[in-house]
Amino acid sequence: MNHEELERVISALSALRVPLQRGEYDLHRLAEEALAEAGLPFAHEVPLAPRCRIDLMCGAVGIEMKRGKPNRAVLLRQLSRYAACPQVEALIAVCERNVDLPDTLCGKPLRLICLNRLWGIAL
Repeated sequence: MNHEELERVISALSALRVPLQRGEYDLHRLAEEALAEAGLPFAHEVPLAPRCRIDLMCGAVGIEMKRGKPNRAVLLRQLSRYAACPQVEALIAVCERNVDLPDTLCGKPLRLICLNRLWGIAL
């Protein structure tokens, strides 16, 4: 995995400031705008395998977005399916509220961007 690519995606997404009342697809659009502004190519709703579609792919970095506080076990199962796909070399979970995630899944880097921390709110 090209760690520079991962850091560029994290940097672009860390600029997000999302109003609380927005829906998940609004969050997708705002993330797309942030990636485009950073000059990073991406694809939306990318099928990785049968019944396995990730919100965004930016190069080899998969991005999954969740509103509210996701169920950790459900999110980890979902991210593990994505990490098992050869076209995914790293994952970023963008969540409205903090969730405890490991640093790697299937030997691939996993990073969390917690939106409430970007807002300066401790929820």
